[in-house]
Amino acid sequence: MSGSVILGPSSSWSHALVQISPYTFAALGIAISIGVSVLGAAWGIYITGSSLIGAAIKAPRITSKNLISVIFCEAVAIYGVIVAIILQTKLESVPKTQIYAPESLRAGYAIFASGIIVGFANLVCGLCVGVIGSSCALSDAQNSNLFVKILVIEIFGSALGLFGVIVGIIMSAQATWPSKI
Repeated sequence: MSGSVILGPSSSWSHALVQISPYTFAALGIAISIGVSVLGAAWGIYITGSSLIGAAIKAPRITSKNLISVIFCEAVAIYGVIVAIILQTKLESVPKTQIYAPESLRAGYAIFASGIIVGFANLVCGLCVGVIGSSCALSDAQNSNLFVKILVIEIFGSALGLFGVIVGIIMSAQATWPSKI
């Protein structure tokens, strides 16, 4: 069997993941939290902003009051920044001998998971708020009585980002590093 590689039990995915520093996972979680949240906000602003500008051609009166949709999208980015700051404060230095201790791995994975949850919850929230904001601008241009009704729906869509933040904060509570000895 020349040329073939025999993989032993030490080459499994779980073994590979355990060999990556928990600080790497924590840093990735923090970066994903802020980066994907900002991506969701930008995408939502793009969706709602383009419809708002297009609808404002027909009805210029809608421009100022429909900017609230853009503000809701921007809040999504702020959620990511807030959680990234919270996760950053969870990082602690540990001695080299305890970097791969089970407590360190759990803390790194908890920060990583928290960042993933917040980032992707805010990505979907930004898209949701953007689409609803777009519909709000187009509907308001046609009938101004619909603005408040659609705005309530947009508020519920924006609350989804807060749910992601809450779950992320709860998950980050698991990030306890080993005591320094």
